[in-house]
Amino acid sequence: MTAATEKTPTADFWFDPLCPFAWISSRWILEVEQVRDITVKWHVMSLSYLNKDKDIPDEYRAMLEPGWGPVRVLIAAQHKHGDDVLLPLYNAMGTRIHHEKADLDRDMIAAALAEAGLEPELVDAMDDSSLDEAVAKSHHEGMDQVGDDVGTPTIAIEGTAFFGPVLSAIPRGDEAGQLWDGCLAVAKVPYFYELKRSRTGDLDFS
Repeated sequence: MTAATEKTPTADFWFDPLCPFAWISSRWILEVEQVRDITVKWHVMSLSYLNKDKDIPDEYRAMLEPGWGPVRVLIAAQHKHGDDVLLPLYNAMGTRIHHEKADLDRDMIAAALAEAGLEPELVDAMDDSSLDEAVAKSHHEGMDQVGDDVGTPTIAIEGTAFFGPVLSAIPRGDEAGQLWDGCLAVAKVPYFYELKRSRTGDLDFS
């Protein structure tokens, strides 16, 4: 294959703005865009939906309950403006949630919509349960590719989906590119499934 006919690799990235690991991995894939020729497509998943019928601790369920609001608003914005709106709105929400420690409430979502240049009335979508079917559809498009007992981040690389990479800090520059190269390499092996080790240390969003 010549350079002229080589296909630009695509990463389909599923995120819930609530998830700190998705936030770190999303910042990594944005770094990769700066050092590798890739196309990133953004998609919504929902930890609230993923866990709604699972036997989970009450305090975790309580934490997930307000998570419906942001994903409903993301889906509503996507329906109105198309896929390109997802990243700027995710950036605005994620900065507030993970850096500013904002609550998943109406004020946070309204501020994120304003930063992304979107209509303020989209905030009402946070309470619109009729959007949950569309949330579930987007969610399953990613999660059904990776099976059970997974969450976010989920990335499909050239059609091969994985849960991860799960990172505690954001690789920058060439380090980000090297990690991408490794992900691309394992995605090409049809019988590769998992690498894993226990996480240590605190999360670093810087």
